[in-house]
Amino acid sequence: MTFAAIFTLITVGLMLIALAFEILAPDIIVFSALGLLLLGNVLSPTEAFVGFSNPGMLTVGFLFIIAYAAQSSGILSLFADRVMGRSGGGRRSLARMMVPVFGMSAFLNNTPIVAMFAPTIRDWALKHRFSPSKFLIPLSYASIFGGICTLIGTSTNLVVNGMLQQATLQGFGMFELAWVGLPCAVAGMAFMLLFGFRLLPERKDLTENLQDGGGREYFLEMKVQGGSSLPGKTVEEAGLRNLGQIYLAQIQRNGDLVAPVRPTDVLQAGDRLFFTGHVDSILRLHSIPGLVPGHDKEFCLALRNSGKGRILEAVVSRSSPMLGKTIKEGNFRARYDAAILAVHRHGEYLTANLGRIVLRPGDTLLLLAGDDFVKRWNYSREFYMVSKVVDIPKVSRRKSIITLAVLAGMVALSASGVLDILKAAILSAIILIATKCVTVVEARRSIELNVLIVIAAALGISRALEKTGAAGYLAGYVIETVQGWGPLGLLAAVYLVTSLLTELITNNAAAALIFPIAMAVAGQQGLNPMPFAVAIAVAASASFATPIGYQTNLMVYGPGGYKFRDFLKLGIPLNLIFMAVALVVIPRVWGF
Repeated sequence: MTFAAIFTLITVGLMLIALAFEILAPDIIVFSALGLLLLGNVLSPTEAFVGFSNPGMLTVGFLFIIAYAAQSSGILSLFADRVMGRSGGGRRSLARMMVPVFGMSAFLNNTPIVAMFAPTIRDWALKHRFSPSKFLIPLSYASIFGGICTLIGTSTNLVVNGMLQQATLQGFGMFELAWVGLPCAVAGMAFMLLFGFRLLPERKDLTENLQDGGGREYFLEMKVQGGSSLPGKTVEEAGLRNLGQIYLAQIQRNGDLVAPVRPTDVLQAGDRLFFTGHVDSILRLHSIPGLVPGHDKEFCLALRNSGKGRILEAVVSRSSPMLGKTIKEGNFRARYDAAILAVHRHGEYLTANLGRIVLRPGDTLLLLAGDDFVKRWNYSREFYMVSKVVDIPKVSRRKSIITLAVLAGMVALSASGVLDILKAAILSAIILIATKCVTVVEARRSIELNVLIVIAAALGISRALEKTGAAGYLAGYVIETVQGWGPLGLLAAVYLVTSLLTELITNNAAAALIFPIAMAVAGQQGLNPMPFAVAIAVAASASFATPIGYQTNLMVYGPGGYKFRDFLKLGIPLNLIFMAVALVVIPRVWGF
């Protein structure tokens, strides 16, 4: 093996470790690895940046604009309300939610679908005394089921298709992947309805919260204002005893901690009061004179006094520029014109000083913000909005008709072969902007640049694996390991490695890294490369076992109050089911 191949394998190995431990944002890690290969003269500039002109990557960029148009027109919101409004509970509700989401995700980016359905499902569940945790993981999984079935259903399919076209001059048809996607989806839904519903968590504390009418709990800091009527009063006299679904847990005074708090404890100016309770009761605290937020006090008071403030919940996305920074370092209030009141992290209370909390993907923020916050950030890639707010976008009949017509036209043009998917997506984006269904500013903001960077950089790294012979070396190792198992054993090995890798890093990066190895395996054994390409597309998208493996899993992680083990319990059987179905169907449809 050459020095260039060894250098490439070491670089890729370090990249995978950094991605698995989330040392930095995925786009920074993958692009840095590409930069090292460029600096090490493994790749020329043309080879390193070939991914930035890949048709699959460019198509994903234009599909972001089309997905934004569908979301902002209000179609998804109206549909979500009507679907869940008719449901009655249990497995029947699960089916009525999963089937439409599956169908929509085959033609629309699943991120906005999950973003729009999640708050509706959560509110519906709380209203009908069900646990939201019984529905949010299935919501994410259903969107993944649908995405596998068409060429435009998920960015991974487009990435694999782009690489396949470059390698073999052939690609997937619009509905070709449905041959394997539909059987996998049917098996997956059957598992969720027959066994998954029982495995989904419904923890005791959540059930008790629902019976009391509450929701997710936060640990909230307030401060006793000097000069108000509160100093000198006991906790009971100040009205801090019977607050319903929120209670005073502890008082911090000059470095000393008072806990548990007694009704007779006397409040002093500057006391930091820590409350624990439900979001529905937070407004009650803000109505008590002399009690002010412990963080961004002046901003919160001004907003509260103006009468324009509102309480919102938002989930931090993997695209947020706040990741890896403390709230104070990121200057959250100035950046978003909103104050963080509390942070909820996967069922755990964060009791540290708010300004010192380092935000992570999936953190749920309790925010006090003005009226324009939702308008500016509701469709931003920096947050997944999960709260039910007053000004939900109204359905625009004109925008809805145009958006649906454009989407149908794009699918028809691509499926019929009149235009390839990239040209059809470009035409659709132009029409949506020209008809003002999407403004130029909204189109720019809708494009998730970090996702495109990961895809493009991973394609460059894939080129390095192929050029240096590292892919061929790894392919030889795979062949030697499963020697004697025949083509099906090789296909199983490629599927399994892709599946394991996509649970640890991004699905697009996993597909791009495994693709050249799989092509080398097929080439060395004289096999048809198409079954291996299909296996990579399915395995990279079918990420169920971890919340970090797929974006929609991360979106429901915090709002559902899930633990990491919840995804393992449901996801591992689903991964195995998809693998078994794929290994039966793929050889019969595409052949070796």
